[in-house]
Amino acid sequence: MTASSTQPACFDIKSAHLGLVALVFKTLNTQAIAAELHQRFSDFPDFFDQDAVAIDLSAAIDDDTACADIDWQAWLAMLGAYNMLPLAVRGVPEAWKEQLVHHNLAWMAPVVVQASMGDAIETSKATTQAVTQPAPAQATSTVAASTQAQAALIVDKPLRSGQRVYAKGRDLVVMAMVNPGAEVIADGHIHVYAPLRGRAIAGARGDTNARIFALSFEPELVSIAGVYQSIDGDLPAGVKGHTAQVLLKVDNGEERLIYQAIAR
Repeated sequence: MTASSTQPACFDIKSAHLGLVALVFKTLNTQAIAAELHQRFSDFPDFFDQDAVAIDLSAAIDDDTACADIDWQAWLAMLGAYNMLPLAVRGVPEAWKEQLVHHNLAWMAPVVVQASMGDAIETSKATTQAVTQPAPAQATSTVAASTQAQAALIVDKPLRSGQRVYAKGRDLVVMAMVNPGAEVIADGHIHVYAPLRGRAIAGARGDTNARIFALSFEPELVSIAGVYQSIDGDLPAGVKGHTAQVLLKVDNGEERLIYQAIAR
């Protein structure tokens, strides 16, 4: 007997835009990567919470690299140890697709961006530039969008030396002093409405648009989207001890932190 044509469908197929955390590797040295993962995330067991991850190798492979040159089992175990769920690989030849499937990884095609003359570019280099350069307000990154989806984490009490606060997927607002030796971390912006004398890490998951604001700017260290700078008292005039902000500027592939006083 033929099933009735009026029977409701069991599923639909629709396009989905899924947010992935992109890990952009600059080397294929497994030991070096494992050491840096331990250094950066061993103290933050909740930094990744079963997050879907895209492995971006556009900056690490060359024409002589083969898919078999990478120990995928070791890489998957290494990332899984930090609660990541690698789902796809970007920036590699399409010829790798069949081998990636054996490791339950999807091959991601290069992202098409528009050049200034209207011609489409499909190179990994163009993709990387599109991600790392500050985006226009109407074209915010996946990281920025997810950051804005949650209300800011607000801390009302002073943070003492050795204390650490992490605002995952959102901004961080601190209403009291961040003492030397304390650390504030956010995937979005950091606002300190008091003296900032400890360490501040904004855009922890790569949001290059993140900023750090402080009522009295006296930090030990600042970082935005992985660009770090230790502060040894050498700050621009009018910034140290004043209301100021830090932002990341990307110019011709060069990343640098910019310090600006804020008029009150």
